[in-house]
Amino acid sequence: MTGQSDTKVRIDDEPCTDMDCHLLGRAELELLGRRRPTALSSWLIEVGFVFAVVGSLIMSEYAISGFNVALPSLTKTLNIPDSARTWPAAVPNLTTSALLLPFARICDRYGGRIVFLTGHTWLLIWSLICGFSQNATMLIVCRAMQGIGSAAFLPASLALLGQTYRPGPRKNIVFSIYGAFGCIGFYFGIVIGAVSSEILGWRWFFWIGTICSLLITLVGGLSIPSNLGGSNPDVKMDWAGLLTIVPGVSLVVYAITDSGRAPNGWRTPYILITYIIGILLLIAAVYVQGWVSEQPLLPAELFRPKYMKRLVACLFIEYGVFGLYLFYASFYIEEVLKASPLQTAVWFTPLPSLGLVLALISGFILHLVPGRILMVISGIGFFASVMLFALMPETSGSKWRAYWSYVFPAMLCSTIGVDIVFNVTNVFITTSQPRRLQAVAGALCNSLLYLGIAFWLGVSELAVAAAKQVQKVDKMDRRQQNQIGFWTATGLASVSLILVFTIKLGQATAELTADEKIELQQREPFQAKAKCIDFEDTPAGQRLVRDSEHNEGSCD
Repeated sequence: MTGQSDTKVRIDDEPCTDMDCHLLGRAELELLGRRRPTALSSWLIEVGFVFAVVGSLIMSEYAISGFNVALPSLTKTLNIPDSARTWPAAVPNLTTSALLLPFARICDRYGGRIVFLTGHTWLLIWSLICGFSQNATMLIVCRAMQGIGSAAFLPASLALLGQTYRPGPRKNIVFSIYGAFGCIGFYFGIVIGAVSSEILGWRWFFWIGTICSLLITLVGGLSIPSNLGGSNPDVKMDWAGLLTIVPGVSLVVYAITDSGRAPNGWRTPYILITYIIGILLLIAAVYVQGWVSEQPLLPAELFRPKYMKRLVACLFIEYGVFGLYLFYASFYIEEVLKASPLQTAVWFTPLPSLGLVLALISGFILHLVPGRILMVISGIGFFASVMLFALMPETSGSKWRAYWSYVFPAMLCSTIGVDIVFNVTNVFITTSQPRRLQAVAGALCNSLLYLGIAFWLGVSELAVAAAKQVQKVDKMDRRQQNQIGFWTATGLASVSLILVFTIKLGQATAELTADEKIELQQREPFQAKAKCIDFEDTPAGQRLVRDSEHNEGSCD
């Protein structure tokens, strides 16, 4: 027996399609996993490509984090009541999460490049208009339109990365850079939100975002190869899925979010009706995706890798915890601890700083440390971050004492939670899927983030409204409202942490791509068996098991 298999895969970025192939062993796979993709002709093109693609995450993080910092002053200027303050923050997450899957299908049909560039162009247009908002309604509509742009370029960006880089250290590093730029965008948003609120005026938060989107669009147009992520005329839009998933998700989240400010809560007719219709549409969507659609927006094949369903549930909860943390921490720091917007930006510094370090380090350890261990560490970070805020006592002393005792460690724990889980799951989910499912895999990753934030923000506001009814009061002080949000997040973090212990993720090593594994199984099942080549199910798809991994002298 030898230590290498007779696995046949052409030595480039595409699965082998003919019999004139080189024999690949572990060393060759490792080499492929470290080499620059052939689609990117030079290091300069690769730098521009990576910058443009990860820049999309900068803009999505910028819109979330920075807006939360600017929101307290913005609500005063536009006279937005407390009962409606979640809508400007939640509505772009709602439109993004609802439209990610349809845009993933458009990526498959017309190519990731055109969808990526169109999405950023749309975002910069509505960011410009958003800065001219005159009232809450105009602001909410413009924010919803911003979410459509994010829904377009986010799945396209992950599809471009997933289709370009094969499994291995180089892909791990690029995805870590992707996560690191998310940290940069997150803090960039906080700083610009603070400076805009205190010095420039909150409208400049949107106009600076417009300039950044324009830069990313120009760099992307110059560096993303035109032959990358080409169109496929055989791909069709799943109209039945579109007409059930999008309105179903939108109506359910709307009912949950708006029930807190409705005249009679859940007894209000329009709340109850929209919720019931939304649930019925989602039930119909399950039936349509499973048994009706020829090309479903959310194919069952996407969930076949081991533990995938549990991983999706865990991410939906954990991203919701992070959204609750950002929203309520911003209000708590500015309105309870009485910090200025600029001081709030300084207090948030540990979150992106440690996040940048973690994101860069993860690129060098994902192929060494089991993903399960990293996920457990992440779950503990989520739990500790919201628990610290929930337990923070009412203080009349120094706000800096509250910062160093509670806020600072909470910031560190929060970034441990979100940055680790973001990098680990993005690598594993995209690696586990074949090339034709990269766009929908990217849409799934991002929809869990945005839908988790929008949905659980609505649930937290519902919890605040329920507490008011129990206490029989019309108004509740800001500290009590924020603590209810943090306790809601603590409960969710507990559930996700328990769920993490049931998910077994391995290392993200250099391996065959999902397409190459499928091809090997289809073309050479008998040769593979003779050479003691087999596949075992893992959370990252199927792992190739070579003869050196079997007991000597046995292929059983």
